[in-house]
Amino acid sequence: MPKIKRALISVSDKAGVVEFAKDLSKLGVELLSTGGTAKAMRDAGLKVIDIADYTGSPEILDGRLKTLHPKVHGGLLGMRSNKKHLEEMKKNGIEPIDMVVVNLYPFQATIAKDGCTFEDAIENIDIGGPTMLRAAAKNWQDVAVVTNPADYKKVAAELKEKGEVSRETCFELAQKVFITTARYDAAICNYITGFDGLNGLNGSNRYFPKEFAMTWSHTQSLRYGENPHQKAAFYKCPHLPKEVPCISNCRQLQGKELSYNNIMDADAALELVKEFAGQTAAVVIKHTNPCGAAVSKGSISEAFIKARGCDPLSAFGGIVALTKPLDEATAKAIGETFFEVIIAPKFEDAALAVLKKKKNLRLLELESLANWKPMAGGKAAIPVNNVRKVGGGLLVQDYDTLVTNVRECRVATKRKPTDEEFAALDFAWKIAKHVKSNAIVLTTSDRILGVGAGQTSRIDSAKIARMKMDQFSKVDKRSTINDKRVLASDAFFPFRDGLDMAHEAGATAVIQPGGSIKDEEVVKAADEHGIAMVFTGNRHFRH
Repeated sequence: MPKIKRALISVSDKAGVVEFAKDLSKLGVELLSTGGTAKAMRDAGLKVIDIADYTGSPEILDGRLKTLHPKVHGGLLGMRSNKKHLEEMKKNGIEPIDMVVVNLYPFQATIAKDGCTFEDAIENIDIGGPTMLRAAAKNWQDVAVVTNPADYKKVAAELKEKGEVSRETCFELAQKVFITTARYDAAICNYITGFDGLNGLNGSNRYFPKEFAMTWSHTQSLRYGENPHQKAAFYKCPHLPKEVPCISNCRQLQGKELSYNNIMDADAALELVKEFAGQTAAVVIKHTNPCGAAVSKGSISEAFIKARGCDPLSAFGGIVALTKPLDEATAKAIGETFFEVIIAPKFEDAALAVLKKKKNLRLLELESLANWKPMAGGKAAIPVNNVRKVGGGLLVQDYDTLVTNVRECRVATKRKPTDEEFAALDFAWKIAKHVKSNAIVLTTSDRILGVGAGQTSRIDSAKIARMKMDQFSKVDKRSTINDKRVLASDAFFPFRDGLDMAHEAGATAVIQPGGSIKDEEVVKAADEHGIAMVFTGNRHFRH
């Protein structure tokens, strides 16, 4: 790399830029700049050449046109190893620009603001910035291009130590440029194509854009995918706030690297346990389905022991998620069973001392889980859509974040649920939301009794849920098994056989969406059995 003699600095995010410019100036680098960036550097006592003076062309059109000039882009694109380029640069009075320090107008932040108008968004589409970044990155062997303030110290250190920026660093910086501009263009594309023609500019914004663009950041390469013959990698949403409790924000404290299936199951566990935010709760997941879940008015260890006891056979090799910090007592209880992954908002030192003996056990800490509040009204839990790949295309939808107040649901039967039954129905409905369809869940107010998941008929799911409950009752003889038990179904019952099965399983109350042409028959069956039943009016299919 040639010596850095001239740098063009023009940034929206001015964090650290003055300090970086001082480092460059001390090394004899000539500084070119624009607008507010130039003022900030001058205020710090630095000598700066305005880009208008450098090009001989004034900034015009309210600052829309500043850097789009041959003296700028010729200085960036001219290859120093190309004799013809150098001759043309000299002939046209173009000096090399050896470094570009640019970050872009805050388009994403602007459109995220309440009340952002179309005009506000348009004015925050950067034109000159991406053009300079691409030009410099294209000519990365001759031009160092810095778009992230986090790289200032590294670049300054290399210049001080070696007198130049290494080829390796320049290539890495160029890669970051194309990541940055891809994200930027994707955000603009999704926003602009979300308007339904000119009429949409009056305020009607289509939720889904005509062209769906996404970028993701490579987090880690995985040993393999669902099966050993499949390659896989994990990518993270690049604009994910740290306060959002999701699998991508977890911090691994110990254990083997997460596998593809670990991540899938851990995500399912985390999404379920968030339903019980604010309570002392534990869940156990196996193959993305709940096989245990419980809440406790006492300790987190009590909640975990109850959750594991729901189906201890299926719990083996599962994933555990907790709403409270993991303490020593819970760690000792966890150590009695083989688990793949444990997720908690915090791991106490005494707990870590116990679990470190299980070197392969993966521990994921997620501090934001402690303060999480479920979001109602269909609002996305994370700032991206739920996307699933199908052959040759994508299915895009909102995340299912609907929160149901079971006490406000329509009571369809003659008998209204008791307070204890309402509490159990609320618990069961939260679980059913996270079970693969067809989903049937039997619970008390504080734990799962049996789950029937992913069957091709609803009655088969009901039979499996009852079978699991019967297994549980033989293992755990505690009095809570005699508490009011209820049944939840993720979708309506098409026939009365589901209610007959609920009665045989000892359920005294049922929660389901309703809406079947056989609703009258199903309600009649519930009345015959003395079962209280509520219709939610919404379903939770999970395919």
